[in-house]
Amino acid sequence: MVAVGEQHVDRRDRVGEAGLLSDGPSVGVKPYPHEMSRIFTTSVSSVYPHYVTKVEKKGRTKAELDRVIEWLTGFDESALKDHLAAGTTFADFFADARLNSQASLITGVVCGVRVEDVDDPLMQKIRYLDKLVDELAKGKSMDKILRA
Repeated sequence: MVAVGEQHVDRRDRVGEAGLLSDGPSVGVKPYPHEMSRIFTTSVSSVYPHYVTKVEKKGRTKAELDRVIEWLTGFDESALKDHLAAGTTFADFFADARLNSQASLITGVVCGVRVEDVDDPLMQKIRYLDKLVDELAKGKSMDKILRA
């Protein structure tokens, strides 16, 4: 816990200016379980190109990324394309998703936070996606990423 003025902020739950978790205290920023994070209302289509760039820079493909997203959400190529074209927010994207029953096997750290310890269900789903993208970019085999 970090004291910020009179307020105590758990650094693991802090939301940064971009709506994502970041390190260190920030005055006036509340932990996301008590306040909607900006990432919840961000469109998936605005973040997706960054996922593509990240994995392609590491020698992976957009098709592999789409396969990982399909595994997590149940969205096939057509459904994903529709969500991207519609500008669906992360909140609506995961509300429409059929989360894979093996998703709880996704563990590890994203932005300094263990994904299995994230209390907010929507934030945890977003972090699951972030973790899968990280694993893909780091060169993990598809079998390991898809928890096969």
